[in-house]
Amino acid sequence: MNPKLLFLIPLLPLLGAAVNILVGMRLRPLWRGGIAVVSVALSFALACLAWPLSAGEGTRTLLATWLASGGLRADFGILFDPLAASMTLMVTGVSTLIHLYAVGYMEQEQDTARFFALLNLFVFSMLCIVLADNLLLLFLGWEGVGFCSYGLIGFWYARLDNARAGQKAFLVTRVGDVFLAVALLWLFTATGHLGIPEINAAAPSLAPAAVTAIVLLLLAGASGKSAQLPLMTWLPDAMAGPTPVSALIHAATMVTAGVYLLCRLFPLVSLSPTGLAAITLVGGLTAFYAATCAVAQREIKKVLAYSTMSQIGYMFIAVGAGSVSGAMFHLLTHAFFKALLFMGAGCVIHLCGEENDIHRMGGVKKKSPFVFWMFLAGALCLAGMPLSGGFFSKDGILLACFSHDDGIHRLVWLLGLVSAFLTSFYTFRLLYLVFAGEARQRTHPHRLSPLMRWTLPPLALLGLFGGLLNLPPAWGGNEMLKHLLAVANEWTADVPHGTEYALAVMAAGLFLLGLLAAWGRYRSYPGDQPNGIKRFLLAGWQADTGIEWTLLKPFRALAIFFGLGLDQTVIEGGLRLLADGAHRQGELLRRSVTGRVTTYVHGFAWGLLALLLWFLLETVR
Repeated sequence: MNPKLLFLIPLLPLLGAAVNILVGMRLRPLWRGGIAVVSVALSFALACLAWPLSAGEGTRTLLATWLASGGLRADFGILFDPLAASMTLMVTGVSTLIHLYAVGYMEQEQDTARFFALLNLFVFSMLCIVLADNLLLLFLGWEGVGFCSYGLIGFWYARLDNARAGQKAFLVTRVGDVFLAVALLWLFTATGHLGIPEINAAAPSLAPAAVTAIVLLLLAGASGKSAQLPLMTWLPDAMAGPTPVSALIHAATMVTAGVYLLCRLFPLVSLSPTGLAAITLVGGLTAFYAATCAVAQREIKKVLAYSTMSQIGYMFIAVGAGSVSGAMFHLLTHAFFKALLFMGAGCVIHLCGEENDIHRMGGVKKKSPFVFWMFLAGALCLAGMPLSGGFFSKDGILLACFSHDDGIHRLVWLLGLVSAFLTSFYTFRLLYLVFAGEARQRTHPHRLSPLMRWTLPPLALLGLFGGLLNLPPAWGGNEMLKHLLAVANEWTADVPHGTEYALAVMAAGLFLLGLLAAWGRYRSYPGDQPNGIKRFLLAGWQADTGIEWTLLKPFRALAIFFGLGLDQTVIEGGLRLLADGAHRQGELLRRSVTGRVTTYVHGFAWGLLALLLWFLLETVR
């Protein structure tokens, strides 16, 4: 296969977006969705055919030079190595299923040309991040997914809350983007390169303090896109967008971009112990924070949103523990089962007449046993059922964290265990409240399109059996992903099989304990009994309120002070006083211009007298 054909992988979705932008409104709705689906499906097919090009060090190919000035050179180049290839297959494969699902989900909508154009453009931007061989092209894709998420989250912009959710996602992620831009400029200044392989190769020559500062900047940038503390507040509100958007952005693509960035630059990241510890701590705290919030959520998609935040935290823990293969393993399995859960949630919402509140649902299993079994498959993976894909990927991360004997990693390992129990509990809470018992509210179910149904089984199979991708030796596997990725400086956990089995039994026990706790509490609907703790968790630990009082209100106060106080009162007021003074002086002078000769003769006489007095005084001196 000609390496130049690799450029078609991102360009095909871009072409699909261009067609829908230019002529989509003149096409039938089915054609709009069909163009979007075919463009992404062809991209997936090409990625499969191009897999041999990723062998060894991979293939690096150049299309054209983007910028060249002095020492600055940025190309439209692709780096198709095992890390990029595996990520590309996941993004294009899962995105194809989500696009198919979206055709059925959006069949009653009118403005689908804009929707599918943004969806295709989003996939193009994500593929730019994944395949870029230099940081400037990666940053172009990074900003592209931010723009598309703004448009997709606020797709129903006529509802003010949806428009605000899109704005919030755009602005909060921009904060992280600023830190990433600083890191990019610093790396170019320090190494003279923008190419990712060149930067990784030059990393050992950088000063340790500079490496630590750059890694912390990268962490801040990754935290914005991946909704980690403290830049996590945008993700729950992003559920305002259509469900296919939630599945695409919050399962397979945008929220994983931060994890991928840290893995892509891991040879640099691994040189800073402080940076690795910070990544681990951010991941552990976010996993715990989001899991506690998910326990109290009422909206079905917000439960899954906080769950996504928590699972991305596990991926950050893996990177901080030095296990790139562990992070990528959980990234892949999570993409499968979380896309399944979001798409299943969309089916549930349709069956419940567009109701989102899980306390008003119930009895959905009777309405659609098929949706129940599909949702159950994803839920078991999320909760960490033994032998499922989610069990092996999450267990591998906890094992990597446990293999470090310092205090931070042991603390984060404990946070990971507590988060695993909470994950099992809120997952089965969701299942009981949505599917068990009788319907708690009369609704008019909407028809489920066949496309919405039959895109679920492939994801269910991938989620349940995804553990085979990186099965550890203790379970009879060969850690295929670890050997495939072979990232420099990756941590190798030296843990006896007995310890590994003991940790696996502990993880299975936490899964069972969460199931039993949810069964005891929710097997028969207990009714919603809000209290202070529930309200605190429902509001995400009042994070938005804290940001409002610590950042936004002081900023608005300063804006009012400088806008009304300094600008309008002092500057404009001072200028107005000067103008009024000049105007008054002009009025006085105007009154002296009467047009009468006698007035002018008097003025001349007084002026002559003044001159004579001045000459007299000068003579006396």
